[in-house]
Amino acid sequence: MTSQIMHLASNMMELIEERPYSCTECLKIFKQKSDLMIHMRAHTGEKPYQCPECIKYFSQKGNLVKHLKCHSLEKPYHCPDCLKGFKENHELLVHMRIHTGERPYQCSECLKAFKRNSDLAVHMRVHTGEKPYKCSECLKSFKHKSYLVIHMRVHSGEKPHQCSVCLKNFSQKSSLVLHMKVHSGDKPFHCKECIKKFKRKSELEKHTRVHTGEKPYQCSECLKNFTQKSSVNLHMRLHSRNKQYHCLECLKIFKKKTKLLIHMRVHNGEKCISTL
Repeated sequence: MTSQIMHLASNMMELIEERPYSCTECLKIFKQKSDLMIHMRAHTGEKPYQCPECIKYFSQKGNLVKHLKCHSLEKPYHCPDCLKGFKENHELLVHMRIHTGERPYQCSECLKAFKRNSDLAVHMRVHTGEKPYKCSECLKSFKHKSYLVIHMRVHSGEKPHQCSVCLKNFSQKSSLVLHMKVHSGDKPFHCKECIKKFKRKSELEKHTRVHTGEKPYQCSECLKNFTQKSSVNLHMRLHSRNKQYHCLECLKIFKKKTKLLIHMRVHNGEKCISTL
């Protein structure tokens, strides 16, 4: 009996030596740590491999490769690096530049290089000043179609990006990202002079003027300088209160330019619609 126990113990030791990695959940043992890591996904539910076509997730890469055959009929050309599928071979070749870093299309003006010829064509508008995308509401023009789409939200009032915490909506994703710092308390921008922290880079730039003494905003009336644009706007109201507009015909004085323009219709023979 003792010899049988010793023999069984010896076999167990050999098995442990052959398969030293044990699952803490079900006690299953594995030869390699990588095999144990894959097995653990059965307990954790982790699925790190995502299908680039339908966004389905898989626990093992082999299962993802099998699944991709479902898409192979419609997209037979697959990237060997990320397994993304394409309908045409030339689409795959263009995509591969993401992995290789190849940029064959170069700007003749500034020598900046691009992966696609279409990207170069868009970039050239920086040098030519071309703005082919025009707003139908205010006729403002843009270099990129995406800029026009964002701009149109000014007129439509559309705010498609919503904060998951307070449900506030924003017209631009970048505005939402900045807003989220209000909830997270994140202040990544540090002042080198006084170590004060800020949520936005623009806030840090305003603050540093306290230390540098820079006043980039100037009053067009008296040439006084200010650190902030809002300060110069407030200051300009002082001039607007004292400003007077004189009629060159009868020397009548008006506080607002619009009132003077309406009054001038009397001298020009136009019918005065509004009373002063």
